[in-house]
Amino acid sequence: MTAAASSPLRLPPAAELGLPPSAGLGLHREHLDEVLGRAGRLGFIEIHAENFMSEGGPTLALLDQLASQYPISLHGVALSLGGEEPLDPAHLQRLRRIIDRTRPASFSEHLAWASHDGIYFNDLLPIAYDATTLSRVADHVDEAQSALGMRLLLENPSTYVSHAASDWDEIDFLAEIARRTGCGLLLDINNAVVSSVNHGWDPQAYLQRFPLALVGEIHLAGHSETRDDAGQRLLIDSHGEAIAEPVWLHYADVIARAGPLPTLIERDNDIPAFAVVAAEVAQAAAILARHARKAA
Repeated sequence: MTAAASSPLRLPPAAELGLPPSAGLGLHREHLDEVLGRAGRLGFIEIHAENFMSEGGPTLALLDQLASQYPISLHGVALSLGGEEPLDPAHLQRLRRIIDRTRPASFSEHLAWASHDGIYFNDLLPIAYDATTLSRVADHVDEAQSALGMRLLLENPSTYVSHAASDWDEIDFLAEIARRTGCGLLLDINNAVVSSVNHGWDPQAYLQRFPLALVGEIHLAGHSETRDDAGQRLLIDSHGEAIAEPVWLHYADVIARAGPLPTLIERDNDIPAFAVVAAEVAQAAAILARHARKAA
C-alpha cells in the first residue's frame, strides 16, 4: 500500500456502513416522479456525479431530496484514473462538494482513461495492463481517495481492443491496485460478458477468479450485438437493452458464492417506462433474497 493510503480515510457516516445488500436503480429524470414517490422498492439509487456539479439551484435541491430518501451510490465517469496526465484538481473539488453535501454510501469510478491534453472524451477508453500503468493508476486512486475522503470502488471495464504492451491479467491488475491502495472493486457483470465475447475468453472462468471479497457493488446492464468486419460477434456495452439472460445467470452464480451484495440496475439509453426497470430491480432483489435465506 502506498504512503497516501496508509492514513485512515475520514469516511462520510453512510460510507462507513456501505450500501445495503439490496437492489437499486440508476437515476434518470424520466423516472423521477416514481423514485421520489418511493415506487419500486428501491434499496438505493445511483447518481452520476457529473450531473450534479452545479453551484446551486434546483439541481442541488433535487440532490438534497434524493439523499434524504435513499442511500446514495455516487458514480463518476470523468476522473480519468487511467490517464497519463495528473488528475484534474478542480474536478476533485467538485466531487468533494457533492460528497460533503450528500454523504454517499459509496463512490465508484472506472478503470479507464477519459481525457487528454485538457480535452474530455465522451467515452471510457482502455488502458495497457503493464507495470507503468499499474503504478500510475494506483497513484491516481490514492490521490482521489485522499482528496475525496472516501474509499473508491474501481469498476472492471468493457473493452473492444487490447494493448500489445499488456503483460498483466485484468483481474490480477485490479487486485493489485486494491492491495496497494486499499480501494474496493465494483464488479460489472455485463462488462465481463461483453469483454469475454469481444476477446474470446470464458466469462465464467473470469468471474470464478474475481476477488469477490473486495466487491462493494455489482452492476447489471444490457448490451447490443453486431458483427465486426471479419464477421465475428461484437458486443457493445450500450445500456440500452434489457439485461441479457447470460448476465442474469452469471449474476445468480456470483451471489450464490458471495452472498447478497448491493446490486444496481443500469439503463442509460432508450429509457423505458419505470415499470420495465422496476421489474429488473425486482428480479435482482429476488435473487438476493433467495441467497440471504440460504445464509441465514
